[in-house]
This record gives sequence, C-alpha cells and structure tokens, in this order.
Amino acid sequence: MTTKNSKMNKKLSEEEIDNIVISQADNESEWEEPIRVCKTKAANLSIPGELAARAAFLAHMHREPGVEEWIKRIIRERVEMEEVAFVEAKRELIEKEKA
Repeated sequence: MTTKNSKMNKKLSEEEIDNIVISQADNESEWEEPIRVCKTKAANLSIPGELAARAAFLAHMHREPGVEEWIKRIIRERVEMEEVAFVEAKRELIEKEKA
C-alpha cells in the first residue's frame, strides 16, 4: 500500500479509509493478498426442558418459524447489548482516568 508509516500509526476515520480505498480501487498493485476467513463451528447448547418449553412458547408468540431461530436472535441481540455496554463502560473508565 502507498500509505506511509506515519499514516498507519494515526487512527483513520471511516471517511479517510473510504477515500484511500476508492483512490486505490482500480490499481491492482495497491491490493494485498486476499485474507481467507473460516466460519467458526457451530456450538451445541443444552438448556433445561422447562426453559426450552418456555422459549418454544415465546418463539410461537413471536411467530418465529422455529424456537432455534428465535433463540439465536435473542442471544444475538443480548450479545450486541452487552458489547455496547462494555464499550461504554470502558470509555467512561478511560475518561475518569484522564480527569
């Protein structure tokens, strides 16, 4: 890439990154080797029968095609909320340390 080391040490904004990518898009020599990403293996999760029955009921109430899809959606939403909360707490901690 033509980006200088000083630019690489500086955190670029999304707009700056977009501008760099757009300017280099048609120049094959600017592109690095592709990165291969492997999908992670699915994990099995066991839950108590009573909880599974309650989840199945709620999945039906939400008109989900199946309880598994509903549970995946709920877990995904919760993980995203927890990640946002973690980033916010980390940001607040950094701000307190600066003060």
